[in-house]
Order: sequence, then C-alpha cells, then structure tokens
Amino acid sequence: MAPGPTKTALRKLLEEHHSQLSSKLDSIFAESRDDARREFADQLNQAVRRLRIAPDAEELSVTLLDAAAQFASHAALFGVQGETAKAERARGVLEPAAASFIGLEIPLASAAALAGAVETRDPVTAVTAPAEVSSELCELFQHPSEGRVSIYPVVVRDQVPALLYAWGAVQGSAIELLTQVAAAVWNAFPAPAPPPELVTIAPAPPAAPTAAEPARGLTWENLSAEDQQIHLRAQRFARVQVAEMRLFESDAVQKGRAARNLYGALQKSIDAARETFRNQFFARCANMVDYLDLELTRTLANDDSDLLGNTYPGPLV
Repeated sequence: MAPGPTKTALRKLLEEHHSQLSSKLDSIFAESRDDARREFADQLNQAVRRLRIAPDAEELSVTLLDAAAQFASHAALFGVQGETAKAERARGVLEPAAASFIGLEIPLASAAALAGAVETRDPVTAVTAPAEVSSELCELFQHPSEGRVSIYPVVVRDQVPALLYAWGAVQGSAIELLTQVAAAVWNAFPAPAPPPELVTIAPAPPAAPTAAEPARGLTWENLSAEDQQIHLRAQRFARVQVAEMRLFESDAVQKGRAARNLYGALQKSIDAARETFRNQFFARCANMVDYLDLELTRTLANDDSDLLGNTYPGPLV
C-alpha cells in the first residue's frame, strides 16, 4: 500500500492553491477596477460633450441636471433670483415630489446652506436640517434629520444664477467638474449688456485695416451681426478650453502655478488651443480679439500674467 502525502506536502499544496487563487482574485479585481474607471471616464466625457453643445441657458440647465443625476442618487436644480432660490426641476425623486418641487420659492434667508453657496461661490455640504435647507425641502424630499446634502453654485460673471442640489450617494468631484464646465459654457452666452472686455481696441491708424492689423476704434455696437456671433463663439471656445485644462489637467495647473510657468506645464494643450483659435477665429474675423489669452491670464493665472512663464508666446496677432 503506497504511503499517503505527508503533512508538509499537503501544506505546500494548499499554499500553492492559495497563491494561485489570490493571483486570480487580484487579476479579477484589477480588471473590474479598470472597467469601472473607464465607465466613469466615459460617463463624464459624454456629459461634458453634451454641456459644451447646449445652445442656451435653459437647455444647459436641463443638461447639467441630467448629467449630475448620473453621479448622485437625487439631484435638483434651482434658479437664483435676487434673494430667492426658485425650484426648476428634480431627478431621482418620486413624481408627486418632483411635480410639487417645480416653482417652489425658497428665501435664501431661511436656508443657510443655499445662501452660503451663493455668497461664497463655493460648494457647500450641509446637514439636511430646516435651518440649513429650509423646512419646505426637508418635508418635500423627506430628508432625514442627520442626512447630508451637497450644493454646487454655477458661477457666471461673478454671479450665481443657478444652484445644483444633490443628496444620497453623491460623487462630489464629478458633479463639481460638471458645474464648472456648465459655468464656462454659460459665461459665453450673450449677456444682457456686453462685458467691457468684449472688444477693447485702441484708436484707428491712418491706413485701412487688414486681417493682420484689426480695425481700431471699433465698439461692440459697430460690429456686424455676423462678427458679433464670431466674437461670442470665440469667447465661448476660450472659456471652455481653459475650463477643460482646469478640470482634466488640474495637477499640471497647480504645478505650473507653483513654478510660475503655466505654459511650460500645459504647453501641449495651450499650443493646440492657440492653433485652433487662430484658424477658426483670427482667420475669419479681421477685428478678432485674443480671448484665449485673456482667459488663460484671468482664469489660469489669476490675473497675474507672470504665472504663464517667460516662454509663453503672448497674445495671438
């Protein structure tokens, strides 16, 4: 009769099986994690694309809410008018609550968290208590007394025309990125009064203007309707490009600011944006302004042009 395996041999065999099983589990876990990351990135990219092509503030608001609903259990959108937050629409809530929400007006004085997001222009996370979000919202959405809500302001020309309100399971970083992209797109929509920087051009030279020498002494009102639309598209392009640098290359932005060399940290993206801006706008409009340079200086460099670095080529001409 052949002798059976020894305890040492059995232990070794079990260790080998355990090692093989662990390797398989690690491989499965890594594959699942990579799949989840790809799916998350795809969802975020698709949401950003939809925001970028929104034709007006109304559709942009709906698109923002729909996109945010992919990254939160529940989400709602408020329009801000003076000292009041007016409910526009909600996602992820039952139909009676969603219908009752529309048109609800919340005085900011009765909702400290909403008021805080408007005043600070920064996201706010608060307890779902009546003093923080109002008794109306607590009752309508049946917020638990120790629940949490995240409020994201959409900042447009240093104003807050809208608030995104999310609760439940919230992927805050994704929603914050979406509100920033929405704000950049909204910024480029025509304002009730054109901003002073829209066309800032010095006195006219004696010679007739050419494409390389823009017409001077020109005001927004003197532009043709076609040129006005080109200028607005150019502003929108610049703001979206810079917003995407801030969103998707945030580490490079921080390093560039710290080294006072944003151009060196983001040269590939900046050069690509400059080339596109030159071809799409300067080539089509003799009185074009380099809105991309203005946006890089204002948003990335915090109005300190030295942060762009000594190698930055400067405004397009």
